[in-house]
Amino acid sequence: MKKYFFKLPNKLSIKIPLAYFFILILTVTLSSTALNKLSSESAQKRVNQATVKTITSIKTNVDFMIEDIDNYSKMMLSDNNLQNLLRQGNIYSNLQVQSKVSYYFYNLMQAEPIIDSVNIFDNSGNCFSIGKQISPAFNKKDIKDASWYRETIEKKGKYILRLNGSGAFSSQNGNFVSFIRQLRDVNTMSSLGIMVINIPESAFLQAYSNVVNDNSMQVVILDENNKTIVPSTADIPSILSFKHILLNNGHGIQQKISQGGSGCMVLDLDSQKYIISYLSDEEQGWKYISLMPYGTAGMENKSFVLLAFLLLLINGVVFFVSSVFISENTITPIRQLLQSMKNVNEGRFIEVKVQPQNYEFGQLFNGYNAMIRQIHKLLDKIIEEQKTIRKAELNTLQAQIKPHFLYNTLDSISSLALSGESEKVCGLVESLGNYYRISVSKGRDIISIGEEIEMVRNYLSIQKVRYQDLFEAEYEIEDSCLKYPILKLVLQPLVENALYHGIRRKGTSGIIKIAVRDSGETVCLCVADNGIGMSREEIGRILNQEKSSRSKSFGLWGTMERIRIFYGSQDCVQLESEPGKGTRITIIIPKGEG
Repeated sequence: MKKYFFKLPNKLSIKIPLAYFFILILTVTLSSTALNKLSSESAQKRVNQATVKTITSIKTNVDFMIEDIDNYSKMMLSDNNLQNLLRQGNIYSNLQVQSKVSYYFYNLMQAEPIIDSVNIFDNSGNCFSIGKQISPAFNKKDIKDASWYRETIEKKGKYILRLNGSGAFSSQNGNFVSFIRQLRDVNTMSSLGIMVINIPESAFLQAYSNVVNDNSMQVVILDENNKTIVPSTADIPSILSFKHILLNNGHGIQQKISQGGSGCMVLDLDSQKYIISYLSDEEQGWKYISLMPYGTAGMENKSFVLLAFLLLLINGVVFFVSSVFISENTITPIRQLLQSMKNVNEGRFIEVKVQPQNYEFGQLFNGYNAMIRQIHKLLDKIIEEQKTIRKAELNTLQAQIKPHFLYNTLDSISSLALSGESEKVCGLVESLGNYYRISVSKGRDIISIGEEIEMVRNYLSIQKVRYQDLFEAEYEIEDSCLKYPILKLVLQPLVENALYHGIRRKGTSGIIKIAVRDSGETVCLCVADNGIGMSREEIGRILNQEKSSRSKSFGLWGTMERIRIFYGSQDCVQLESEPGKGTRITIIIPKGEG
């Protein structure tokens, strides 16, 4: 007994509370200590300042780049050869001088990689292009058709910037920014033409590629029409595009950005927080915007990253060890029990084989397995009883129905014999013989629908001798249905019921209709008469009370019960009747192999 003294209790009710108590104490202590030492708000402010500083640096680099382009454009427009060509009004007037201009421009472009191509338009509308590779194509017939032409002239030598030349140019090499200014005579300041310098988007990417070090941070530059000049610096699916944010959440954002200046805001979008920093260029109307996940921004503080990592590591180890312990003692047995219960829902009663390590699960599994064993015994007993009951009912019903018809037929033969009508007696005996030949059918319980119809014809032939003017028989039989199997002695008792309880009690002649038709996956058989019919109360007694009172209308109830038992469905027999209009009984059976 002593060797078990220091073991933990084997009861789950003690082990789980103890385990979670120690885990709770440990995690709360560590989390409280870490959260008390750090202030997430101060760290976030420093990150906000850093993001604004980043886009400010990017704007400064872009300004320097544009300033360099401005200086190079002044060097180009002040070239004597270019000035002389433009003064003549046609830049193609002297090809030798034009070649010198091309050589001079090309050397400047080689020295400055941020220039992709240069387009010179004279006052006659002629265009002269110099490019490193393939220059963007000019899409307008005349330079005056460009949307920025009038604004350029009004600037009187000051430059403007337009994304992709505002549609005046097209290129297959991605976006570019057109640096546009008026060319003026250095002596008279008169207008000589228009200069367009195209700057590729790669130049803008270089302007801030060394500034943005965080891969989770996106930075874009938008022009005055909020079109993207440079795409995002990162391609992270978890971060939404700027266009989506500006269009769907942008009334407040656009209003703040359009006011100019710089700022920072936190945006809640799709259960995720984002930090948006912005800086506006009032002169050009450009906007510099950065987007960063709120949680990612908070990790910029290195000490916080280190402490958070250690905290997550410690908590992860603690919860891993505890989860393994709890899973081994709790989750695994529960899963075994749930799987066994799922099998029960699917009709499979399987005992749980796992050996639980806890007292409670041991008792639960033992009780569950005992229940499964008891269910197996009860099911076996019920199945055997049902088989016995079904067999007895089928045999009893069939044995009772056959004499029922025989008694009536013999009575008819006796009446005819007493009347001296020997010819009709012979006919009745022959019909009766044919009937029983098919009825016996070598001991088979299943015959074809064709044989069942033949029995009905023989039966009605017998009854026609007894009741010459009492009824007429009509048949609507689809030949394709005659081959399908059916339980023997189904239609004859129904026809007998129609004759005796429907038409004969009516007092006048009537019609008995027998119909068989194909209904797709099933065969529909119908026996109808125009006799006296039945009320709802009489139908209810037949359907619900006839079992305890078999002396009345036994043929109808017995046949319906046989069909239900044999085909295993309560809906395969339908009884419709109305007082004074007759009765219709419909039997729907599945098709078998003919």
